[in-house]
Amino acid sequence: MSKRAEGTFVVDAWDAEKPYDERDGVTFTRVHVDKTFGGGLTGTSTTELITVHTGAGPAAYVGIERFEGTLDGRAGGFVLQHNAGGENGTPWLTWKIVEASGTGALTGIRGEGRIIVDEDGGHSYSLDYEVD
Repeated sequence: MSKRAEGTFVVDAWDAEKPYDERDGVTFTRVHVDKTFGGGLTGTSTTELITVHTGAGPAAYVGIERFEGTLDGRAGGFVLQHNAGGENGTPWLTWKIVEASGTGALTGIRGEGRIIVDEDGGHSYSLDYEVD
């Protein structure tokens, strides 16, 4: 039976490198992100992103994130695969737990979720998951 974890996170660091590809109004940039989570996920993470910006602003990103801490009281970690973009000006941001990446009491975890960015720039999440 699937469970849902919900909460918020804070971006502690957003370290963008100089863009490595700039052509025809589209820019690719590597970004390192550190986060602190509260709620169902409690802990920290590090993320590596490839972002895409267009003349209209941020357009998409992909990334890999390593979370370490607790999930609903179970200590361990896992890796999340990010995929984000937009449609008609509305952003969408999804996560998928990388298969066989769970450690500690989170060994065997699987699931997916989403990130929500509030109008004021705050971040929240929901993660639907199962653990063996």
